[in-house]
Amino acid sequence: MPKRSEEMLTDLWLSLLLVWITCVLSVSMTPIIGQSKSTQTGGSAVVASGVGEGQRLLSRAKRGWVWNQMFVLEEFSGPDPILVGRLHTDKVENDTARYSLAGEGAGTIFAINEKTGDIHAMKRLDREEKAEYTLTAKVTNGITGQLLEPMTEFIIKVQDINDNAPKFTEGPYHAAVEEMSAVGTSVITITATDADDPVYGNSAKLVYSILEGQPYFSVDPNSATIRIALHGMDREMREDYQVVIQAKDMGGHMGGLSGTTTVSITLQDINDNPPKFSKSLYEFVIPEDLPLGKEGGKVKANDRDIGENAKSTYSIIEGDDQGVFEIITNATTQEGILQLRKPLDYESKRNYTLKVEATNIRSEPRSNGPFKDTATVKIVVEDSDEPPVFSKPMYLLEVDENAPINKIIGTVTARDPDATGSPIRYFIDRHTDLERQFNINVDNGRITLAKPLDRETDMWHNITVTATEVRNHSQISRAVVAIRVMDINDNAPEFATEYETFLCENGKPGQVIQTVSAVDKDDPIQGHYFDYRLVPEMLNNPNFTIKNNQDNSISVLAKHDTFRRQKQEMYFLPIIVTDNGNPPMSSTNTLTIRVCGCSKDGIVQSCNVEAYVLPIGLSMGALIVSVLLLVLFVTLRRHKNEPLIIKDDEDVRENIIRYDDEGGGEEDTEAFDIATLQNPDGINGYLPRKDIKPDLQFMPRAGQHSGPNGVDVDEFINVRLHEADNDPTAPPYDSIQIYGYEGRGSIAGSLSSLETASSDSDQNYDYLREWGPRFRRLGELYSVGESDRET
Repeated sequence: MPKRSEEMLTDLWLSLLLVWITCVLSVSMTPIIGQSKSTQTGGSAVVASGVGEGQRLLSRAKRGWVWNQMFVLEEFSGPDPILVGRLHTDKVENDTARYSLAGEGAGTIFAINEKTGDIHAMKRLDREEKAEYTLTAKVTNGITGQLLEPMTEFIIKVQDINDNAPKFTEGPYHAAVEEMSAVGTSVITITATDADDPVYGNSAKLVYSILEGQPYFSVDPNSATIRIALHGMDREMREDYQVVIQAKDMGGHMGGLSGTTTVSITLQDINDNPPKFSKSLYEFVIPEDLPLGKEGGKVKANDRDIGENAKSTYSIIEGDDQGVFEIITNATTQEGILQLRKPLDYESKRNYTLKVEATNIRSEPRSNGPFKDTATVKIVVEDSDEPPVFSKPMYLLEVDENAPINKIIGTVTARDPDATGSPIRYFIDRHTDLERQFNINVDNGRITLAKPLDRETDMWHNITVTATEVRNHSQISRAVVAIRVMDINDNAPEFATEYETFLCENGKPGQVIQTVSAVDKDDPIQGHYFDYRLVPEMLNNPNFTIKNNQDNSISVLAKHDTFRRQKQEMYFLPIIVTDNGNPPMSSTNTLTIRVCGCSKDGIVQSCNVEAYVLPIGLSMGALIVSVLLLVLFVTLRRHKNEPLIIKDDEDVRENIIRYDDEGGGEEDTEAFDIATLQNPDGINGYLPRKDIKPDLQFMPRAGQHSGPNGVDVDEFINVRLHEADNDPTAPPYDSIQIYGYEGRGSIAGSLSSLETASSDSDQNYDYLREWGPRFRRLGELYSVGESDRET
């Protein structure tokens, strides 16, 4: 039999023995719950009779209902329920006591014999899931049901067995330690856990050992701290190690369970290697026309370390007294780049011998100073034909934006540095002057204007001028010429934006209805200053005035509070804006002011012309129909389309003008006659149409006759809709028998919104956005609905 099986069998026999001992103790000791049976005075000691006055013999009364803890072994899976303990009371006659349990697991996990009080565990228990159960014991008279003892709580504890192996919950682990660390240096501390009871026995007592990783590392058996075990561990020889650690319970003894984990340990680099040049002598040939800052040669020192420890800096320590050269470090390749700080001159000096040094950036405290190495660099200067040299690397010129064509803007000059002194020719690089705005004289470098300028379009022009030797066209030099266009006052100011101004009918005189500012494309040195004034013919304007805000803006104020949309819904206020340029420029801008209906708080509600709807005893349905008819009336009056209904000029819509009179409440039947909505020309017959020819002849629908008084508008509309929806010969114009036809191209649309949901007519509600903020929101809602229906 394998060793592990033997260990498990041994644990099982020990567990069974412990269960047997527990059962014997629980039966013999009869753990019970309650208080003393023999005395009710609160004391347990009484004086025996027959004892003298000076001699008191104490004796303890027998307790018949006492409590205690009970124990049950976990993971017990025998054929019969395991006996946990027994409840007992002395207050019983003729075997009439009845025992019962309540609380955690009563009736499901634990069962009690109601006559004997024996408690059995009915299920296999796991201490790691629940370590103890709290129950309540009760004993009653089986005949009368009266409590014989007080109800008392007691605890059943689940005793642990070694059924859980140690686990490393956070593994596998990764750790790092510096190379060349001393023996005993701590690397990492790991932890294993055991779900068994740490108090009972050694089931959770762990001992750690190392299975793999010797002789480099060791582990503390109690703390599980991994330490360096070998001296002189060098990263350059080996960098990564795998260590396997075991945790074993039962104090590491035979029969204990174990678990393992892997620890990956990396040696971190320290600066323990110096840089080393790949060769001791470098030779370079550098032309004398090498530009400053350009590479003339490379040197490199290698370092076996990595990261920051391998980085070096290069310097010239000998042979460059004039400071002609410099050496910089390429951070990516760790090379030393040799460059020129001053121009070379073949005629002055042809050879240089330099000594360069590579030094580590970082140094270890244990080392004596930073690591370094040196090498020799020999440089031979090569003679070459040099290109022309401009008198300046960059030219800055200025020109007025109204300068005439061929005006001289400035001059650039260049010379040949060679002894031959070749003549120079000048050209403009047309890639930098695609519009051919400028010209240059090829002989003297004089720059002139070729096309008119506009500062508001381009404030700066950056062109490149080239200088070429006549004898050698390959020798070319370039210079940047920045031309600044100076501003003149050639733009008139204008409104900063297209203002949308609203004026409330209930506004107050002197109220600011709009703040106006201006912008000017010009950019004068002294800044902008704008003067605002009304056009001469509006100086005596009775409606509006302006006020200077002293910040280049003005406020437009209303002069009175009698603005009414029915009288005039829109005003135009021309304003002249003048700048402070020389000569000054001005423009006339018109501010459009719309008269709108507002709430008491001054919030704009509607800006279209509306009739007043006053309380005249109408129902809500009548008011809605009135508003809809008013919209149709205004639209038809604006467009003046020929009506498609053949009827008299005295149309029902003409009666709308009577809706603004003040009625006498519900008793007033003269202010509004609902019968006008019934189309008196077509109540009992159909109206001929100009735009369609009916295919079917049909009898006129019998209309519902309603008198002018007491008409229910909702019922009237519903009846008409029902007739229109169910008549197969009716034209596709909703309610045309009642409300009239709007005409071709009417922006008011159709009244089909009153129709049933079966209508699929296309509508365009954009015109509602012109009626003010509230109608604009209504138009957006209807537009969204239409777009959703299409998708």
